[in-house]
Amino acid sequence: MSRQARIRSQLTAQMQPEHLEVLDESHQHAVPPGAESHFKLVIVSDAFTGQTLIKRHRTVNELLRTEFEQGLHAAAIHAFTPAEWQEKGAQAPASPKCRGGSKAKLGAAA
Repeated sequence: MSRQARIRSQLTAQMQPEHLEVLDESHQHAVPPGAESHFKLVIVSDAFTGQTLIKRHRTVNELLRTEFEQGLHAAAIHAFTPAEWQEKGAQAPASPKCRGGSKAKLGAAA
Protein backbone atom coordinates (compact mmCIF):
# COMPACT_ATOMS: atom_id res chain seq x y z
CA MET A 1 0.00 0.00 0.00
CA SER A 2 1.37 3.44 -0.90
CA ARG A 3 2.10 6.08 1.73
CA GLN A 4 -0.65 8.20 0.19
CA ALA A 5 -3.17 5.37 0.68
CA ARG A 6 -2.00 4.75 4.26
CA ILE A 7 -2.35 8.44 5.12
CA ARG A 8 -5.82 8.54 3.57
CA SER A 9 -6.86 5.41 5.47
CA GLN A 10 -5.51 6.64 8.82
CA LEU A 11 -7.10 10.09 8.56
CA THR A 12 -10.41 8.67 7.36
CA ALA A 13 -10.58 6.16 10.21
CA GLN A 14 -9.61 8.60 12.95
CA MET A 15 -11.04 11.93 11.78
CA GLN A 16 -14.14 10.81 9.87
CA PRO A 17 -13.73 13.76 7.51
CA GLU A 18 -16.49 15.36 5.54
CA HIS A 19 -13.86 16.19 2.93
CA LEU A 20 -10.31 14.86 2.58
CA GLU A 21 -7.56 15.56 0.06
CA VAL A 22 -4.23 13.76 0.32
CA LEU A 23 -2.06 15.27 -2.41
CA ASP A 24 1.45 13.96 -3.05
CA GLU A 25 3.51 17.06 -3.82
CA SER A 26 6.87 15.29 -3.69
CA HIS A 27 7.47 15.99 -7.39
CA GLN A 28 7.74 19.71 -6.50
CA HIS A 29 10.75 19.04 -4.25
CA ALA A 30 14.32 17.87 -4.62
CA VAL A 31 13.62 14.21 -3.95
CA PRO A 32 13.90 11.06 -6.06
CA PRO A 33 10.88 10.06 -8.16
CA GLY A 34 8.33 8.09 -6.14
CA ALA A 35 9.65 9.38 -2.80
CA GLU A 36 6.19 10.10 -1.35
CA SER A 37 7.86 12.51 1.07
CA HIS A 38 5.83 15.73 0.83
CA PHE A 39 2.04 15.88 1.11
CA LYS A 40 -0.64 18.52 1.20
CA LEU A 41 -3.52 17.48 3.44
CA VAL A 42 -6.90 19.16 3.35
CA ILE A 43 -9.08 17.81 6.14
CA VAL A 44 -12.61 18.97 6.91
CA SER A 45 -13.96 17.36 10.05
CA ASP A 46 -16.32 18.07 12.93
CA ALA A 47 -13.51 16.69 15.12
CA PHE A 48 -11.77 20.08 14.79
CA THR A 49 -14.66 22.00 16.33
CA GLY A 50 -13.45 24.00 19.31
CA GLN A 51 -9.78 23.20 18.64
CA THR A 52 -7.09 25.81 18.07
CA LEU A 53 -5.09 25.61 14.87
CA ILE A 54 -2.04 24.27 16.73
CA LYS A 55 -4.15 21.55 18.38
CA ARG A 56 -5.49 20.50 14.97
CA HIS A 57 -1.98 20.24 13.56
CA ARG A 58 -0.74 18.32 16.59
CA THR A 59 -3.64 15.88 16.22
CA VAL A 60 -2.86 15.21 12.55
CA ASN A 61 0.89 14.99 13.16
CA GLU A 62 0.30 12.46 15.95
CA LEU A 63 -1.91 10.35 13.67
CA LEU A 64 0.90 10.35 11.09
CA ARG A 65 3.72 9.70 13.55
CA THR A 66 4.60 6.30 12.04
CA GLU A 67 4.73 7.80 8.55
CA PHE A 68 7.12 10.52 9.74
CA GLU A 69 9.28 7.86 11.39
CA GLN A 70 9.34 5.95 8.08
CA GLY A 71 10.35 8.80 5.77
CA LEU A 72 7.49 11.27 5.45
CA HIS A 73 9.34 14.59 5.41
CA ALA A 74 6.58 17.22 5.34
CA ALA A 75 2.83 17.56 5.60
CA ALA A 76 1.18 20.86 4.75
CA ILE A 77 -1.93 20.60 6.91
CA HIS A 78 -5.08 22.56 6.13
CA ALA A 79 -7.56 21.58 8.85
CA PHE A 80 -11.06 23.04 8.86
CA THR A 81 -14.42 22.53 10.50
CA PRO A 82 -17.26 22.16 7.97
CA ALA A 83 -18.40 25.75 8.66
CA GLU A 84 -14.87 27.12 8.11
CA TRP A 85 -14.56 25.12 4.89
CA GLN A 86 -17.75 26.69 3.57
CA GLU A 87 -16.53 30.17 4.59
CA LYS A 88 -13.31 29.52 2.62
CA GLY A 89 -15.36 28.66 -0.46
CA ALA A 90 -14.45 24.96 -0.13
CA GLN A 91 -10.89 25.64 -1.24
CA ALA A 92 -7.50 25.37 0.46
CA PRO A 93 -4.64 27.74 -0.31
CA ALA A 94 -2.15 26.81 -3.01
CA SER A 95 1.11 25.30 -1.89
CA PRO A 96 4.20 27.52 -2.04
CA LYS A 97 7.11 26.65 -4.29
CA CYS A 98 9.84 24.53 -2.73
CA ARG A 99 12.61 26.65 -1.20
CA GLY A 100 14.81 23.73 -0.18
CA GLY A 101 16.72 23.14 -3.38
CA SER A 102 16.18 22.09 -6.93
CA LYS A 103 16.04 18.86 -8.85
CA ALA A 104 19.25 19.96 -10.58
CA LYS A 105 21.04 19.92 -7.24
CA LEU A 106 19.68 16.44 -6.55
CA GLY A 107 21.10 15.20 -9.84
CA ALA A 108 24.45 16.89 -9.20
CA ALA A 109 24.78 15.19 -5.82
CA ALA A 110 24.36 11.72 -7.31
